[in-house]
Amino acid sequence: MKNHKTFTYILFLNAILFLIPYSSSHSLEDAIKSKDRSSKNVMRDRYRNPYETLSFFEIEQNMKVVELSPGGGWYTEILANYIHSPGEIIAAHFDKNSNRDFYVRMRKNFENKVNENPLYKNVSVVDLSSKLAEPGTVDAVLTFRNLHNWIGPQIDLIFSNAHKALKKGGILGVVEHRANPGTSLEEMKRTGYVTEEYAIKIAEKHGFTLISKSEINSNPKDTKDYIRGVWTLPPVLRLKEKDKQKYLDIGESDRMTILFKKL
Repeated sequence: MKNHKTFTYILFLNAILFLIPYSSSHSLEDAIKSKDRSSKNVMRDRYRNPYETLSFFEIEQNMKVVELSPGGGWYTEILANYIHSPGEIIAAHFDKNSNRDFYVRMRKNFENKVNENPLYKNVSVVDLSSKLAEPGTVDAVLTFRNLHNWIGPQIDLIFSNAHKALKKGGILGVVEHRANPGTSLEEMKRTGYVTEEYAIKIAEKHGFTLISKSEINSNPKDTKDYIRGVWTLPPVLRLKEKDKQKYLDIGESDRMTILFKKL
């Protein structure tokens, strides 16, 4: 009997020792510090503030999260390290059958990365124009620096589908290059900067409620008056070597960070 009790106690201790590192290794802070992340992506942390941003958006590791238009997957890399079963990530990328070659290439490159790296085992890929997920099944929808690309009918479709996919109480987190108040729609499209007023109006139009705004990703150095728009700044640096140091000193764009919910 004594040997049985001792064996049971050892099994219990082993279970505790196993669970402690597992639970801590997937914290948001550890996901951001993970060596699984590319060094090139880590360099952008000081501009994109992933810990503060995802904390503000109330993202937890057991959530079902849709990331809209993830591009090369800068945030996907962090989310994939952080979100674990029963949580999952749905990456709504450029449509697979798009008539734009650039979109098709970007989608293929993203899918190849997801399929070839076990880090992304919890990530599935769908079309941006799709229903995203079954209605009422998603905990959070996130988008980072994308609204300017969608201005027009597309933004209505995306926000509508996001609202349908979210559970009641679900989160919509938006980060976007911030235009000065009064900027026209045409100027938003041209420069890549969007007004807070427009972002809030679109979200509310599709049933979302504004919960909070944050200055986590603000940059007062950004003058927003560049000939080549927001892409003049890093990481794109569209003017290449011309005044490169000037734009590096400014850093990445001034950004709004807004939290909405489906109430």
